[in-house]
Amino acid sequence: MSRLVRLLKVIARLILPVLLILVIGVFGASYYFLESVSKPRATRYLVTPEKYGMISTRGSKVTEETWENATGIKSRGWLLRGNPGFPGVILVHRYGADRSHMLDLGVKINESTNFTILMPDLRAHGESPAVVTTSFGACETDDVIAAMGFLRSLRTENGDLLVGKNIGAYGVELGAYVAFAASERDPGLKSLVLDSVPLDSEQLLRSVVTRSFPVGGSVTAKIANLGSYIYFANSCFSRRSLCEIAKHTSGRKILLLGGPDAPELQESTNQLAICFPDRSGIEQNTNLIPSGFGDTNASLEQSQNYDERVIDFFGRTLTE
Repeated sequence: MSRLVRLLKVIARLILPVLLILVIGVFGASYYFLESVSKPRATRYLVTPEKYGMISTRGSKVTEETWENATGIKSRGWLLRGNPGFPGVILVHRYGADRSHMLDLGVKINESTNFTILMPDLRAHGESPAVVTTSFGACETDDVIAAMGFLRSLRTENGDLLVGKNIGAYGVELGAYVAFAASERDPGLKSLVLDSVPLDSEQLLRSVVTRSFPVGGSVTAKIANLGSYIYFANSCFSRRSLCEIAKHTSGRKILLLGGPDAPELQESTNQLAICFPDRSGIEQNTNLIPSGFGDTNASLEQSQNYDERVIDFFGRTLTE
């Protein structure tokens, strides 16, 4: 018996250090992955309203606006005012992008409908953001709720409310997650265009890590997801599925878009579609080439067709 005990002790002395090194290595790698992707690389805006105004009279009317989010931190966005009493639309970009990716679509919607358009930077995105860390959807949902409050507070020169009772939202990937999550808490959000929707923040995190660290693929993503339980322990990271929200969603008009340029997000968007108990207000086209996720690769004709699809949907559903 004593020999067995001694043998087990020897084995433990050999194995435990190896296991400890493996655990430290896994969590060290996880921290590195999460630290990298939770702080998106700062980029310059693709285009500014000043430059866009050289080719569009309407674009020259875009203004810089700021407002406070739920934690008292200043959020920012571009605003293009529409006709008094007309609906408003908020455009929410994907992870790694910024409001400049929404500017062209925002101007086109305004030109076609005279709706008021708000294009915010999500936290940790855009030039010199006030908050440098993303939560992959949860804190951003609070920020978009605050942005909608700002949209509703706008006044005309006569002191009347600028935006009518109906508000729509357009979002891609992270923006789509945020827009749909916000609709659960904001009953005035009547119309949604959601492109390439992740079902939850964990899927979004895995997708971003895989794109950022392609070597290792799914293994890298799983390591990062494992470490997220510690890394985001004191933040507002959410593991709730959008499918749970969809099961209790009614009375809204929703257009789901996607494409094979982002196959994982195409699949999750299709999965979200079947979560709605009542599909009477749901429209779906998840075979777009490219989708809004891959719009940088779109030809002029493809981009125009995509924009017209979005504009037509908002025009129909926000003016009913």
